[in-house]
Amino acid sequence: MKAKEFLLSILSICVVTILPHFDLIPVPFGYCIPVILLIWLYLKYNGERFSDIGFRLKSLSFKSFLVGSLAAIGILLFLQFVFFPALEYFIKLQHTDVELYRKLKDNTGFYIFIMAMGWVVGGLYEEIVFHGFIFTRLEKIIPGKYSTTVSFICTAIIFGLYHLQLGTEGVINALLAGAGYHALILFHKRNLWYGIFCHAVFDTIAITLLYLGYL
Repeated sequence: MKAKEFLLSILSICVVTILPHFDLIPVPFGYCIPVILLIWLYLKYNGERFSDIGFRLKSLSFKSFLVGSLAAIGILLFLQFVFFPALEYFIKLQHTDVELYRKLKDNTGFYIFIMAMGWVVGGLYEEIVFHGFIFTRLEKIIPGKYSTTVSFICTAIIFGLYHLQLGTEGVINALLAGAGYHALILFHKRNLWYGIFCHAVFDTIAITLLYLGYL
């Protein structure tokens, strides 16, 4: 791999993960459009399309929705009733006061807005960015027969740290849930729709539980 391609890949990964945290666009989730545009330009520069990173409209199916939804329920149940209770038996996680969570409770208008964003941003946008774009960039720059495995782990870590504003528990939750979405995608021949629906349904359930005061 040429040094120029390596540096461009690293730079693009840094930009798409860091830019959203700077609030440069004074519109909620306004960073999505420039980031997707940047990814499109980068892919075009490399002679690639969104289909090359797993996003294909023709791959959308009811099966991807059904499997993704069931997987989301399974991941959520595992994290809430198995993993975190077991982890807190050994380690006391520090509670983080997340403003988003406080605003959600009993706020129907905000709940509907965040629910929609859970599908558009959480499901569609983040899966394209992380498990589509970032993962395939890492696969290209990490050499050797374990490239996919190492890239998978690195992507999970990046996805977890991307949610640093949600505190330690939020980072761990995002890392493990994200790994679940990604594993589902890879199992189904890199079809991003499985991860998109899994992520969106996971967020839908979590947002609803927060709104109702159960989380």
